[in-house]
Amino acid sequence: MNVLITGGSGKIGSQLAIDIANKGWVPILVDINRDSLANVSKSLEGKDHYCILSDITSQKGISNCIIKSLSNCGRIDAAVHAAYPKSLGWQNKFEELNEKFLKEDLNNQLGSAILFSKEITKYFLSMRKGNLIHISSIQGISAPKFNHYSDTEMTSPIEYAAIKSGIISITKWLAKYYKGKGMRINCISPGGIKDKQPESFINKYKNDCNNIGMLTSSQITSTILFLLSDDSLAING
Repeated sequence: MNVLITGGSGKIGSQLAIDIANKGWVPILVDINRDSLANVSKSLEGKDHYCILSDITSQKGISNCIIKSLSNCGRIDAAVHAAYPKSLGWQNKFEELNEKFLKEDLNNQLGSAILFSKEITKYFLSMRKGNLIHISSIQGISAPKFNHYSDTEMTSPIEYAAIKSGIISITKWLAKYYKGKGMRINCISPGGIKDKQPESFINKYKNDCNNIGMLTSSQITSTILFLLSDDSLAING
């Protein structure tokens, strides 16, 4: 199975590429960061994989990465849209929200998810099969627990909540729109990922969880692997 991964050098994308390669599948990594792609490629040395440098925040870049993927490996069986482009104003406090950066983030994250869906489902329709997975968040489902952020420099952007709830909505929309067309479209909504957060934040977060608290990338990608596999054939939308 050939799996196209946007944001292939990111936290989720890079771990997913490793997991996919370890299953004997072929990851196709797409990212705008040449050096990061090269680093992930080194970790995949000896395993079949492809790296494509492309900017998926534009229609042209999205089309380019799909065309190059097909040129390299002949077909795309599944796609995981894990790209996470952020503006310079990302994570500003609500009171400091900047119109320019807000528009950029809404367009680059939610807008590109819609455009990527448009292009990859066009290909899947031609093949009469396909599997598309988006990445949402727990904050697309429920409001943040703001007490977790007290006494830290961290914040939970309102645009993040809007984008991630939007991802859930477009996933449901697409699954209904392409009903009976041979493709499955799902998203996952994980909790927070460990990324050098302050100890106080990590402890508060864990206290409000029913299980382990902050997640590692591999604890998220295991769910994506399930959705990529035939074990989840009954799950759509």
